[in-house]
Amino acid sequence: LLETEKSLSKSLYETHQTLIQLEKELQSSGNDVKSLEENLKTLKKQNERLEREKELMEERQELLERIDLLKKKRAWLLFDLKREEAKEAKEKREELKKQKREAERSVRPIQEAHAEMEGKVVQIQTTAKALEVKGKREKKNYEDCLAKMENHSDAIEKEVSEYQSIDAQQRRALKELERERRRLQDVEAEADQFPSVEDMDRTITEAQKEVREVKSELDKTKRSMSQLNRDIEGARESSHRASERLGGIKDEKQRRLNKLFSKFGALKNAYTFIDENRKEFRRPVHGPIAAEVQPNNPLCASYIENHVAQTTWKAFVVECQEDYNYLYREVRQKRNIPINIILVPNGRLEPIRRMYSDQKWSVLQREHGFTEYLDETFTAIDPVKQALIGKHNIDKVLVGGDAVEEALDRRDLENFICARENGNGLMAACFFYTYRNSSKKKTYNVSRYNGTIGTDTLDIGAAKMLQSGMDPREREQLTRTINDATETIDRLTPEMDNLRAEGERLHLQGQPISVRLRDAKRIKQDYANYKSKLKNQRQKVADAEENANMDNGREKSKKIALIKKLIQVYIKAGEDAAKAHSEVMKTTRVATGVKMSEYGLSESLRKLSDKLSEAQAATAELVNLYKAADADYNEKKDTARKLLDKAGEMAPKNSEVYQRLYGEDMPAALEDIDDAMDEAESKVNSITDNPHVMRQYEERKKQIEELEAKLDMEGGQKDLKKKQLESKRAKWESSLMNIVNKVNAKFSTYMKEVGCAGEIRLYTGGNGTSENEESENLRYNFKDWGVEIMVKFREASTLQVLSAQTH
Repeated sequence: LLETEKSLSKSLYETHQTLIQLEKELQSSGNDVKSLEENLKTLKKQNERLEREKELMEERQELLERIDLLKKKRAWLLFDLKREEAKEAKEKREELKKQKREAERSVRPIQEAHAEMEGKVVQIQTTAKALEVKGKREKKNYEDCLAKMENHSDAIEKEVSEYQSIDAQQRRALKELERERRRLQDVEAEADQFPSVEDMDRTITEAQKEVREVKSELDKTKRSMSQLNRDIEGARESSHRASERLGGIKDEKQRRLNKLFSKFGALKNAYTFIDENRKEFRRPVHGPIAAEVQPNNPLCASYIENHVAQTTWKAFVVECQEDYNYLYREVRQKRNIPINIILVPNGRLEPIRRMYSDQKWSVLQREHGFTEYLDETFTAIDPVKQALIGKHNIDKVLVGGDAVEEALDRRDLENFICARENGNGLMAACFFYTYRNSSKKKTYNVSRYNGTIGTDTLDIGAAKMLQSGMDPREREQLTRTINDATETIDRLTPEMDNLRAEGERLHLQGQPISVRLRDAKRIKQDYANYKSKLKNQRQKVADAEENANMDNGREKSKKIALIKKLIQVYIKAGEDAAKAHSEVMKTTRVATGVKMSEYGLSESLRKLSDKLSEAQAATAELVNLYKAADADYNEKKDTARKLLDKAGEMAPKNSEVYQRLYGEDMPAALEDIDDAMDEAESKVNSITDNPHVMRQYEERKKQIEELEAKLDMEGGQKDLKKKQLESKRAKWESSLMNIVNKVNAKFSTYMKEVGCAGEIRLYTGGNGTSENEESENLRYNFKDWGVEIMVKFREASTLQVLSAQTH
């Protein structure tokens, strides 16, 4: 039918297609509506359950709100209770305060009398102390006068004794003169022991001249020794500084470790564990690898660092499987510290098998500028080198200079370096080289599919982890400095020994000269001492002659006058002592009277103090009670204020919530409120809290409304599509029937002419075979509509559909 419609009329074909689509949409719409109705029914059942839970939640919420109101009412009732307690405490405090004031007023007269008596006692004590000080002063004056009398008496006795011994002193002076004259003779006789002054000066001058000559030679030798010593010390200092600097270079591993640890904290933790537990391992543990590698120069450091992965640089090398398992378990599993471990069995470096033969390597060196393999650009212990070889094949990477770039430009280096020497295809290659003060890395990879060589070129930057603390040129310079210093010390040391021997010879030569000079100076000094001694002795003789020639009569007159004067002073001191004694006795009498008055006043003060203590003890209990009442009032007032703030915060006064607190449905007593709260909380606890019920209920309700709206919309669209389908079907079917009828007439006429019978019918695809409502949408079956050719070739047969079996 479709092909017939295409040949007859395009509009018929398009209308047929539209009818097929509309029928399909109606069938689908029916299924959608049924699905929506089932969903709606399910949602309504679920919503009924949610609605029951919602009612419980609303009831629970009302109970919670009532509990909240009860808590607020309870807060205000607690405040009222505490306020009343504070009022009662305040009244009690005021009563005790009044009683305390009355007690204090009764004590005040006694306090005033006590204070007055204290003033009198203090005054009399001050007077007594002043008299005591005065008595001591007068007694000391009296004792001083007595001491003066004794001193003057002693002086008189001494002068009388000297007066009586004047003649004896004259005799002693003559004897002393004789002794001093004999001593002068002995001293004058000592002059014969000394040479003449001219001989002493000449001996000193000659010895000084010889000493100066020897000293000049010795100073010259010492200056030469000092210069040599400065040169040797300078060389030693230079060698020491260079050695220290070189020692710092040798500690490159520790500096590199510190740098790694500052950048990778976990690496430090792993290293610390290994370092603290080395005795637990069966064999040595090395690493991290970055600290175990010493590049030959900075360029080599950049090559090896670029080629080896960072994880390998941070890895540790173990030499047995047991150490591997122990380290992984303790560090990675137990302590959760990241760690990379490489196993090198027994720490053995396997024999290196080069990828190029000696002949090809010689050509690469001679014609293409390669100098060494990458594993030859650094030094490391065997386990570390084996780990780098096993992980990154550094024994197969070449290193070259600027000539490599020229070989790349002028020769077929790519094919030469990648060609297998057995002629069996190509192989990958990798090498480093320098070009115009920059470093490069070139990698050749051979494709597995087409065998072509792929090239990858990288610019190489300076090393970071393997960066050396010092340039090798500086290390060479330091080594040269140490060697030069050692050579200088070796060369100057024999000269220093010769000069030291010369200095010792001159020193020995100058020793006897120095002794002779020292002896000559000593003799001259002894002569000067002798002259001074002679002068002193002559003075002593002169003094002795003066004493021996003294006038005795005049000396006696002086002594008599002095004795008279001392007697007068002694009499005056006795009179002063008598006056001082009278003053002492007078002051003692007055002080005794004051002391007796002081005793009487002190006794009166004691009696008043006892009376005051009794009165104060009587008021002490009132004071303590008042303090306790005041503290109780302040505490209750503070409590009431806090309760007021809390109640005001929960339910401010004059607010709607506050008014609700005093409604008829609210308990008035605190006990009733507690009971009501317990009852409400019990009910709340009996209802399981489900905060999502309200949200689920609203969401489910909204879903039901949306489904109902969608059902209404789907029903309207379905009716519209039915009307549209019926309208199109009627026109399309009418046109199609006209065409089929026309063809049928012509075909029937044709078949009659040939002695047969035939008809052309429109097949409606089982139209009208279903009567129930559910299959209503399927009654047209537009996609099954077609044209049936009915034929009958015999008179006795019936019309049958034309087919391969009908004949």
